[in-house]
Amino acid sequence: MTNNSFTTEAEELGKLRDEIDSVDQQIQQLVNQRAQCAQKVADVKEHFSKPGESVVFYRPEREAQVLRRVMERNQGPLPAEGVARLFREIMSQCLALEEPMKIAYLGPEGTFTQQAALKHFGHAVECQGQGSIEDVFREVEAGGANFGVVPVENSTEGVITHTLDSFVGSNLNICGEVALRIHHHFLLKEALLKKGAVANPTKVYSHAQSLAQCRQWLDANWPGIERIAVSSNAEAARRAQEEEGAAAIASEAAAELYNLNIATANIEDMPDNTTRFLIIGKQTTEISGDDKTSLLVASKNKPGALYHLLAPFHEEGVSLTRIETRPSKSGTWNYIFFIDLEGHQNEEKVAKAMALVQQQCTDFKCLGSYPKAVL
Repeated sequence: MTNNSFTTEAEELGKLRDEIDSVDQQIQQLVNQRAQCAQKVADVKEHFSKPGESVVFYRPEREAQVLRRVMERNQGPLPAEGVARLFREIMSQCLALEEPMKIAYLGPEGTFTQQAALKHFGHAVECQGQGSIEDVFREVEAGGANFGVVPVENSTEGVITHTLDSFVGSNLNICGEVALRIHHHFLLKEALLKKGAVANPTKVYSHAQSLAQCRQWLDANWPGIERIAVSSNAEAARRAQEEEGAAAIASEAAAELYNLNIATANIEDMPDNTTRFLIIGKQTTEISGDDKTSLLVASKNKPGALYHLLAPFHEEGVSLTRIETRPSKSGTWNYIFFIDLEGHQNEEKVAKAMALVQQQCTDFKCLGSYPKAVL
């Protein structure tokens, strides 16, 4: 017996679509209302700025606090990180109304560093690819870009020494960090694919770090292929497109950009392969509530030197998250220590520990305090 109280599928879907249209209209109105507030914020900042004083529109600590609250109050069904990504883009568009930002990154277009820049700042920024990590630092120092994005460490291959070394002679601050899951793909152009089977490329291009991160896969699947390190994975994809018999290891974005096919996806040896990137700029960052601080310290090469550098952090209850050692240019067997710790330099216990450490150093520089990566 048919229940006549049931409506048709078309009628039910029609009601739901009308509801969605109504919700969409409300969302659009609220987003534009938020954008108007952002414009008013810019007006207030400009009105109260002192003559000759540059107005600071982008506040990393403020954005981190907003995104954390978004994730904390999320009740689903969308995942908290997904909702935060939506808000990141809304914030990016709103900030562009206050001040369109230029972001220097390790290029060319299609690199993982560009992906990290867009993940951190959203898509309403102008990304400027640079040829090297040193060029990113120079572009920000010269005022050609508001901020820069550089890789600093990978969970598989460790620290990127060029980035650490660039801080030695730079006055830029670390303003933020972003972690990006790295998926590497084996890329070929259409001519090397024969009815779904992979032909035999003679060489594979990629960045040295990426070749290292896929070493086991290459050993097992392409043991005789020539492995050639280039400046970036995007450059690898470009060469694979232009040269005969060439493959590349690069990202999906690079594959799309250079019209290559993904012959094998996700070839990284470690499934949780992640790279950490730093945001560098001229401004300092205030306390966000969940911060890191990075230091550069040097001491004389004598017994117990490292112990005396680290003891104040233990005494003040400050947790260290990373210590890296680099040779100092000031003399043979002298070293510089890069230290990451939990907390902000303006917090009492961190400030006290830093003051005690400074007494033990021949060189001391706070590279910046910044919010921990939210997304």
